[in-house]
Amino acid sequence: MMSKASALAASLSLLNDARLSSVLLSLHGEAARDERRLVARLVGQLPKMLLKRRLNWDRLSPKLTDLYQAVDPANRLLCYQLLRALRARHVVELGTSMGVSTIYLAAAVRDNGGGTVVATEIVPAKAERAREHLRRAGLLELVDLRVGDAMETVTTPSGPIDFVLNDIHPPVALPILQRLAPYLRPGAVTLCGNAALFPADYAEYLRWVRDPSNGFSSLQLPMRFAGEFSVKTETPAAHA
Repeated sequence: MMSKASALAASLSLLNDARLSSVLLSLHGEAARDERRLVARLVGQLPKMLLKRRLNWDRLSPKLTDLYQAVDPANRLLCYQLLRALRARHVVELGTSMGVSTIYLAAAVRDNGGGTVVATEIVPAKAERAREHLRRAGLLELVDLRVGDAMETVTTPSGPIDFVLNDIHPPVALPILQRLAPYLRPGAVTLCGNAALFPADYAEYLRWVRDPSNGFSSLQLPMRFAGEFSVKTETPAAHA
């Protein structure tokens, strides 16, 4: 039977980039070791999670600031493939953390012929590590990494957006999507992985994207923690 490391290495061959695969193997290994700390800090929330009740993010968020919080590599490969299919060149990532998912997004943009991933991270130390990881992967020039509150740093993009990875915490996930929605081109995709793990906390988000009058067609993907997959159906407003 193939080991997890061997299986991951085999799946990363999809990227057809030995340097990139080597960096990602290392980062996914670090993130996997970090999972024990993540579980330890969430264990007190398990009763509420099992009962699908809301969590106290004002208290919980500060406990997670030093952790990777990187999701399953298969879901990030899905993002890479989605961006390739969309021929995405203008991407927004909300909640960059250590930059693991950013690497997949930037690789897809590079392989599509170039463009920009506008990435946002509120914790300066995490943003610095993300920059270093992107530098190691040779993708830093494709990423506009902005440090601070995403409600202030990425809500007025310069043009139509092809893809949004919404990995930000629940209190701002919907408000920032609502601000970005007019800038999404028809057929653009937004993916919110955390909505699968914390459905109660993302209840308003889910109601909004699943209401066709708001300009999206949306459903939950069946993959483990892949999250809510929403397609923009309306023409975005014109921008100067």
